[in-house]
Amino acid sequence: MKIVFLGTPRISQIVLENLIDSEFKPDLVITGKDKKFGRGQNKSSTPVKITAQKNGIAISHQLSEVSKNFDLAILVAFGQIIPKEILEFPKYGFINVHPSLLPKYRGPSPIQSAILEGDSKTGVTIIKLDQEVDHGPILSQREIEIEKEDTHELLIEKLGLIGSNLLLVTLPDYLSGKTKPKEQNHKDATFTEKITKADGQIDLQNPPSKQKLERMINAFYPWPTVWTKTDVSRKPKIIKFLPKQMIQVEGRKPTTIEEFLNGYPNLKSKIEKFTQ
Repeated sequence: MKIVFLGTPRISQIVLENLIDSEFKPDLVITGKDKKFGRGQNKSSTPVKITAQKNGIAISHQLSEVSKNFDLAILVAFGQIIPKEILEFPKYGFINVHPSLLPKYRGPSPIQSAILEGDSKTGVTIIKLDQEVDHGPILSQREIEIEKEDTHELLIEKLGLIGSNLLLVTLPDYLSGKTKPKEQNHKDATFTEKITKADGQIDLQNPPSKQKLERMINAFYPWPTVWTKTDVSRKPKIIKFLPKQMIQVEGRKPTTIEEFLNGYPNLKSKIEKFTQ
């Protein structure tokens, strides 16, 4: 069986790593292009590309590489809508691993949205992809509890592992025809938006409630973080509020809030409300 894998970020990498160690090792990986970052504008490869290179798997950045030569396509956080003609190429279609309990939280930010809403549980849903975003019929689903300390980063690791294990259990029955796709209850669907840096910004003069702030800190870690801009040592600086009551001044290492206030006592009246 010829398999093509489509994905880009860390959660895709986790699933790919597990596929490589199974009977469903992909023959081709399609992922995002290298991006420039930092002052030196160094190029950075996607996590999926790094894993594919280490394991000698062919790599492409072109969706057009998906052809009738493939029996199955597996997609995880690829970030592009797949045109109908490409969806129909593989014999067994496209299988998507989505980190939410569909039909809840369709779209690009399901993990952050579950944290922001204060949900007690989340999970992974495996669907057969169709033309609409996260709309296809369900093959399998598994839920987990959201712990108080769970950040976006931590849930990526948990859901990536659960999703890859569930995929390996689901694929044999799906390919043999034992599993029948079940249509989602579209009336219950909710949708998420792409997270931007501005989503993490707060106003020290009008801060969110303690509960909302805690959820924001967990949902937006490690990016874009919860942040504000204020004068530090007479200069405007970005201050980031991090999990575990940590705080970070732009260009410096994270510290406890107590250590931060010892260094910047002039900001005590603005910052201490976040420790209460």
